[in-house]
Parts: sequence; C-alpha cells; structure tokens
Amino acid sequence: MRRISLKVFGLSVLFSAWYLLAEAQNQPDPVSKIEQQDVIDSIGRLLNENYVFPDDAKKMSLLLSENLSRGIYFKITDPTLFAERITEDLQSVSHDVHLVVSFNPNRVKELNTPKKVNDETIKLKLREMQSHNFGFRKVEILPGNVGYLDLENFADAGYGGETAVAAMNLLSNSSAIIIDLRNNGGGNPSMTQLIASYLFTTKPVHLNTFYNRPANTYSESWTFSFVPGKRIPDIDVYILTSNNTFSAAEEFAYDLKNLKRATIVGGVTGGGAHSGGNVIAGERFIIFIPTGKGINPVTKTDWEGIGVKPDVEVAASEALLTAQIMALQNLEKKCADSQRSIYEWPLESLKAKLHPVKVDENILRYYAGKYGARLIDYDNGNLYYHRSGNPKIKMIPLNNNMFELEGIDDFRLSFNIENNIVKGITGLYENGEFDKNMKDK
Repeated sequence: MRRISLKVFGLSVLFSAWYLLAEAQNQPDPVSKIEQQDVIDSIGRLLNENYVFPDDAKKMSLLLSENLSRGIYFKITDPTLFAERITEDLQSVSHDVHLVVSFNPNRVKELNTPKKVNDETIKLKLREMQSHNFGFRKVEILPGNVGYLDLENFADAGYGGETAVAAMNLLSNSSAIIIDLRNNGGGNPSMTQLIASYLFTTKPVHLNTFYNRPANTYSESWTFSFVPGKRIPDIDVYILTSNNTFSAAEEFAYDLKNLKRATIVGGVTGGGAHSGGNVIAGERFIIFIPTGKGINPVTKTDWEGIGVKPDVEVAASEALLTAQIMALQNLEKKCADSQRSIYEWPLESLKAKLHPVKVDENILRYYAGKYGARLIDYDNGNLYYHRSGNPKIKMIPLNNNMFELEGIDDFRLSFNIENNIVKGITGLYENGEFDKNMKDK
C-alpha cells in the first residue's frame, strides 16, 4: 500500500482550505428579501418616470411588484440570476432588448463618482477611437468600379468626421457603393447623419425624428445642405446587414430603405431602436432604460423588437457577393454594349464564388498536361497552373472548361476542345487580349 507523506497531505489540506476561503471571499453577498424589495421599488419608479412608453412602464412595474408579493423572487439568492430574471420579466412585457438589469457593484460606484472631463480625458477617448480608425475598417474599390465601405461602428462625428469625409470622398467616383454594416453594433447618430448626407442632393432630406420621454421633446435629423467634397446622390447604394447590426446602424439602414435610397441585403437586424442609458437601481444593480425612440417620417414608427427586414434576405456570409452581383448586373443593364465586358468579366467570377462550380474529376484529369510553356497539374481534386520555375497557382472553375487563377483577377484559362479532344489552351486577359498554346502530344 502506497504511503502518503503527512507533510504533503497537510500542505494539500491547507491549500484547499485557503482556496475555498479565497473563493468564498470573492463570492458576492446573496441578495436578501429587503434588497429585492429595494431594487423592485427603484426599478418601478425609474420606469414610470423615464421609460419611453408610459403604459408599458406601468405594466412592467406592476408585474415586478406582483411577482415579489407572490414570493417568486425569494428563492433567487444569487444576485446575477436575480438580475437576469428581472430582465426576463421586463422584456416579457416590453419586448425591448435594450431594457436590461444587471448586477454590477463596480459600475454603480462609477456612476456614483462624478467624472471630471478634462483635456486628458478627451485625449484618451480620442486615442481609443483612433486605434479603431473611428470604425472605418476598410474602404476600397471593387471590380466594376463598385465602392466598398466596411464600417464597424458609428463614431461621434465630432471626432471621426474627418475620417468619414476622407472615406466618402475616396468612394465619390464609384459607379455603385456597398456599405457593410454586418458587424456594426451602432454608435452616434451624428455619424449616420453625416454619411447619409453624401447620398442625397444639397436639398435637406428628413431622416428621422427622436422623441425623449423625460424631457418630452422632439428633435429632427436631416441631411446636411453642405458636405466637404463630392456627393453621390445618383448611384445605387447597397447596405449589408445581419443579426449583429444594431441600434444606430439599424437606423441608417432603416432610414435609407424607407427613403428608397438603398437596397438592404443580408439578414434581419437585431431590433434595438430605443436610446437611453444606465441608471442605478438599489445599491448593487443597474438598469439600462430606453428613454427615447425614433419616429421615421415615412413609417411613423421604428424597428424596435422586429429589426430591419432586408429587401434581399440571404445569409450574412453571402451578403457581400450577392450585393456585388446585383450592383454589376444593374450597371450592365444601363451601360452601352461596348462597355458590357467591364461588368461581364467580374460577374462570372462572383457568381462562381457564390455558387461554386463542380467539374467532374475525370475531366480535370484529362485537362492536365503540358501546353507549350504552360503546365497544368492535377492534384487531389484540383487543377494547378504554372510555368517552368514559377510556383503553382490553384485554378478555380467558372464553368466546365473556363478557369480563373486564385488571387489573379485579370487572367483566365480556357481549354480548347474539338470532337471531345483537348487541342490546346487559351489565355484570356481582362483587356480583351488572348494567346494560345497547343497541347503537347
């Protein structure tokens, strides 16, 4: 029988006891019946004074009071679980995803401590936004002169305005524009107003009206009559959305959709239309209370709880390719016959990416061989192209005998077939030029 050292055993017991003591000290105090009463009373008062829909506020406060009097909450001693249950009950009435209660003593301390706004605070805030380029992740021109803006949040235009102006001016010569909001969680309405202004003429357009319940005031958002640089009011605009698109990003999509200024492509958005802020409820809890709502000039309502429904609903992962194809197809319809190749070339590639072409393995093997200086190899279900001394490049099928090269947009290869026999290969260039090589025997 193996002996256990008493010294080691003692240390183990001591360590276990220390660990359990440390864990116990880290555990928050359970929520008492008295604290539950305090939190419920506080939430009821805050809702009735501030929540954007007074009738719903009354219903929610009544539900919480009834549940408390019936003892439904008394079994919940964990403060985090208590906050989650309160949130669930509130949202069962309001269906408002912004309305959230959380157990957060540290945040309560922060809210109770007045913040001193000084030059250093402003500099820190600015540096934080600069480190994310004010939300502007990518600005580029896609094939067919389609502008693309990947925007991950709407920063305060007072800070990020110059970046927005630079981005919109870079896109100003585009034939169409795609604005990607699939990972945009919202932000400041001032930026939505600025970017939208570039998409209309100098005549101001009413975007939205905001109602603030505590102050009982209405404020309107209109496009600006002046923006630095060139406007693009006449080109097609596509906005990409997903379930992650939220709040101010939803407003941007909702406003432009209902003004018939953009086509929304992707998934239904998150459904958070109401603005508000965190307030203290009790001594250890906070609640985010929506105090304002948008009133769209067209629909007279907003997207709260239902989200923005796309014009073209597709998986978020397919939204960009779908929008690119739509943009190029619409541009192709409008252009002269002599310009169709500008759009036909990238369209073939995009369609193959959205719906990959599968070529029979026997055909791929048959294509392999030497075509003068050009070599085609078959390996594990794919063809690879290379010239002597150069690295191999994977070939992507556009159809049964036309292939593009991975990472190369302006060159393709077509196999020349006569009487079911591969005679040669043609190199096709985007500018219309071509060259041929016969297959070596």
